[in-house]
Amino acid sequence: MKKRTGLLFALVAVALLLSGCMEFDQPISDQSEGFWNEFIVWPLVSIITFFKEFLGTYGLGIIAVTVLIRLALLPLMIKQTKSSKRMQEIQPELAKLKEKYKSKDAVTQQKYQQEMMAMFQEKGVNPMAGCLPVVIQMPILIGFYHAISRMNATPEIDLGTFLIFPLAEPSIILAITAGVMQLIVLRTGPAMDNPQMKAMMYFMPVMIIGFGIILPSALTLYWVIGNIISIIQNMFIYRPWEKKEVQQPVKTKTGGAKK
Repeated sequence: MKKRTGLLFALVAVALLLSGCMEFDQPISDQSEGFWNEFIVWPLVSIITFFKEFLGTYGLGIIAVTVLIRLALLPLMIKQTKSSKRMQEIQPELAKLKEKYKSKDAVTQQKYQQEMMAMFQEKGVNPMAGCLPVVIQMPILIGFYHAISRMNATPEIDLGTFLIFPLAEPSIILAITAGVMQLIVLRTGPAMDNPQMKAMMYFMPVMIIGFGIILPSALTLYWVIGNIISIIQNMFIYRPWEKKEVQQPVKTKTGGAKK
């Protein structure tokens, strides 16, 4: 039943996304119809425009909206970070459990899964917690792209520039900046100590640079500001500088004369 419900939810989400994708190059207004337009794209356009009127430029408006979105997601991001830290702490126990049930037969693997889930529950670890902020951010990110694209297609709206970057056009400089910021986010977060996440450390920055080279600078600006906020969050919550201080004594005690 849960799988069917999840599949139904995924199909509905895909349908909503695809319905919005069909109009990405069309003007947007409060008269635009459809769920995606009425509840995602137009609200984002309205909020960006509000802050533009208040702060003076669309660039500052996009920054303000980015900060608001990240503040709204902050509780989820904190939960994700804490869950990642707890997951890292139980890695030695998970390794022992995997060694205990290294046989690949179905019965052994079922026992392994049961004990692993019991350990997660006992330690208060939710392995899916890291996915939730990403899932929630995807509609916002796609909505941001549609909002910027459709604002650019609306004759009455001129996105203008931010610093030296025309917001309606791609910028290699901003794209590279966003990619570097993403790499710093990953290096200051839990990915550093998680072998499964290390591949993402190199894939994500390259992907962001690739998209940033072809997408409007307004969207890349959203990535840059969002990543700056993530770096600050990692510094306060994950405290990467403390990991080495804590791990070094552990290696000395357990490793002895190992070098």
